[in-house]
Amino acid sequence: MKGLFKTKPRTPVDIVRQTRECLVHLDLHSGSRSGDAKRDEKMTELSKNIRDMKSILYGNGESEPVTEACVQLTQEFFRENTLRLLIIHLPKLNLETRKDATQVVANLQRQQVSSKIVASEYLESNKDLLDILILGYENMDIALHYGAMLRECIRHQSIARYVLESEHMKKFFDYIQLPNFDIASDASATFKELLTRHKATVAEFLSNNYDWFFEEFNSRLLSSTNYITKRQAIKLLGDMLLDRSNVAVMMRYVSSKDNLMILMNLLRVSVPHFTSRQLELTI
Repeated sequence: MKGLFKTKPRTPVDIVRQTRECLVHLDLHSGSRSGDAKRDEKMTELSKNIRDMKSILYGNGESEPVTEACVQLTQEFFRENTLRLLIIHLPKLNLETRKDATQVVANLQRQQVSSKIVASEYLESNKDLLDILILGYENMDIALHYGAMLRECIRHQSIARYVLESEHMKKFFDYIQLPNFDIASDASATFKELLTRHKATVAEFLSNNYDWFFEEFNSRLLSSTNYITKRQAIKLLGDMLLDRSNVAVMMRYVSSKDNLMILMNLLRVSVPHFTSRQLELTI
């Protein structure tokens, strides 16, 4: 008799739907205090659901991910606004759940359904979510989580193009120099990804935005008094200018007397990890 009352295993679709229900509850009761019993119950349920989604997508110690389960989860996740709700309410989650949610979002950027990247199509229609992720660098509590999500989202070329062409690009020059080392390093990693991953898109961006971009790059990064900022900037400059896609930009850059003076001064700086060979090639 006992076996007749066993709980039916939840499907990936069930888990996503229940996750969405919890997030909707949080959205409708955003002003509730943490001591609210119903809210606390939903938070606990939400943490478990996100952990279960992570297990489906990554597998666990006993089994590998099952393709069909991943497909079902991905379809349901992007069928409605689960991603939007998850991003908006991430600051309300505890640290471990934030980490799990970040890994879930990262994995979903790579999942294919009928040879299509569903995440890319969803983000195309919800580009304002990228604005939220970028501005997350201004919140110490969620900066690293939003930053990791952002880097996975810009794996999609159209999404990277949106970020490159947005006003947010100028903010990265501030974020890279934030006093918090971890957040500044994360912003720097995202900045590098934006400027090196999608070659044709990057070449177009640098060509169309040459004047303001390199004025900021030279004055704020290459001329920075911060050793790490300067070191990362010269490495990134080399990566950009020595890429075949950016030949026209490189020729324009090295044709400038002011730019050459900056590079020559960098060659004179005795810093162990500066690659003088890279600077010489750039010149």
